[in-house]
Amino acid sequence: MLQRSVREFVETRLQPREREIEERDEIPRELLDEIASLGLFGLGFAEEDGGSGFGRLGYCVAVEQLARANASLWNVVGGSVGLCATAIHLGGTAELRARYLPALLAGKTIGAYALSEPGAGSDAGALRTLARRDGDRYIIDGAKTFITNAPIADVFAVFATVDRGAGSKGITAFVVERGTAGLEIGPNDAKMGLHGSTTAQLFFREASISASQRIGEEGQGFGIALRTLDRGRLGLAAHAVGAAQRLLEASVAYAKGRSQFGRPIAANQGVQWPLADAATEIHAARLMVYDAASRLDQGERVTERVAMTKLFATEMLGRVADTAVQIHGGMGYMKEHWIERAYRDARIYRIYEGTSEMQRVVIAASLLSDG
Repeated sequence: MLQRSVREFVETRLQPREREIEERDEIPRELLDEIASLGLFGLGFAEEDGGSGFGRLGYCVAVEQLARANASLWNVVGGSVGLCATAIHLGGTAELRARYLPALLAGKTIGAYALSEPGAGSDAGALRTLARRDGDRYIIDGAKTFITNAPIADVFAVFATVDRGAGSKGITAFVVERGTAGLEIGPNDAKMGLHGSTTAQLFFREASISASQRIGEEGQGFGIALRTLDRGRLGLAAHAVGAAQRLLEASVAYAKGRSQFGRPIAANQGVQWPLADAATEIHAARLMVYDAASRLDQGERVTERVAMTKLFATEMLGRVADTAVQIHGGMGYMKEHWIERAYRDARIYRIYEGTSEMQRVVIAASLLSDG
């Protein structure tokens, strides 16, 4: 029922607006409000936190359907609740969760997750942004880069270090509200794809926040960041599955309708085999997503499984997107067709929330561990 209702909403309300979003590089606020009204911001969270109670499996089922529209729409949801709200939920005090989660999970406020820095991408333990304790407050200095939702976010889950010499053991997380003195949001980044999902740099210049805004204890930020990314990467993999499924369906329809040399191109083995490979890989990726989500809902530690799932699903999407362009030929390269946009959007999946290379590092570390 959840799958059907989200699919219908996407096809009737979101798909008709996807080209407008691409061209304007902006998502109309009323569309985000509609997504919120359907309860999609709160799907992965319990009802007592203000969520819809479907768990991570329900979240992934819905995200897969949201992928049938412009990818930037889910990216806003993923950045806001898949990352920001998740960090607060995992490490925040009951007071902090009560203060921020209901509005985030209702889509009334938008969140952002500020981990990456100009000198700390894959090496998250090398953060330079400093949080200095000053009585009952922290003073934050530093910069963050490539922060999804930064131009529109109301609250930020910010990761900083209280001791630059301590590496990952000094990293601590905080909630920083938009409008905090000393917080400056840079101009929108110009990106290859994901137009509509805005990103920007954050600059902290003696930004002062209450110690009550800390997420967890000092030094727990790195663990919170990794656990949050487990969940965020799973949502990203689910989105890759949905995006690939739509590309496959479009490619099958085009292959049946496009004729060359007196017959549909679908009659050619050179077209049939890539379609068969795409269908097989999508099926495998979907099962990996559902398996990891179900295990996460049962309380299992899923870091290795999520790394495998994110790696396989996002690499798969890249191959399926390339196949879709090839089958559509010249039409697939034209901006008038959504296939061209989907091809550009697919490229970032192998980079953000942990590159494919970093997923392999995580998997290999688990395999070779003595524990």
